[in-house]
Amino acid sequence: MGRPLWFVAGAGVGVYAAARARRVADSLTADGLRDRVRGWQVGARLFAEEVQHGRAERETELREQLGLRPTGSHAATPELTTKENEN
Repeated sequence: MGRPLWFVAGAGVGVYAAARARRVADSLTADGLRDRVRGWQVGARLFAEEVQHGRAERETELREQLGLRPTGSHAATPELTTKENEN
């Protein structure tokens, strides 16, 4: 029973090594490197968007805690609100 077991184990390792070598060879081609760079770019863009979203969310939380008015083009300031009501 020992020899068939070692034969199957060796065949399995050989198949795994051949498949792994093919993947490495494909990743080193021009198309493979291009795909890898594009993947890194997408990952970096997603990471930057997540950081920006988290920063804006935390800023909003801090402004609410400190009682500061929100900033931005859509924020209604008390000065504008009172001037609009006077006219």
